[in-house]
Amino acid sequence: MSNPYDSRHDANHPPEPIDDLMLSDAEDPRHSSERMSSSVRDIAARIPESLSSIGRDISRTIERAISAKDDYVVAVKVSHEAQDKLDQLVQAGVFRSRAEAAAFLIDEGIKSQTALFDRVAQKLSEIERLRAELRGMIGEG
Repeated sequence: MSNPYDSRHDANHPPEPIDDLMLSDAEDPRHSSERMSSSVRDIAARIPESLSSIGRDISRTIERAISAKDDYVVAVKVSHEAQDKLDQLVQAGVFRSRAEAAAFLIDEGIKSQTALFDRVAQKLSEIERLRAELRGMIGEG
């Protein structure tokens, strides 16, 4: 097999392409078979490690996605009783932290008070309308 860096090439004998999978004329096919078998075994031995690594990566990605939903951090003072209840939820394994438990309870409290928040939204709209009216009066004068 010729060397691509060999300067003895001429137009009648172009250089052969280099292919790592090609066997040279001098190579014994039995040795090649042994090397290929060894390479396949090496690759097969790395499969469990690769799959485990992929599993860890997927786990980390899911954890990041779950925690990414929390867009805001709010410091809240709670009573001793409320802290005990949050701790119970964490100890029971329902949540990983007090912060997760508190966020859940806040969301559930908001859901259970939809009538209150609907009324508040109406009042805020009315307040904004009155402010606009007052600004209009000042602008006219």
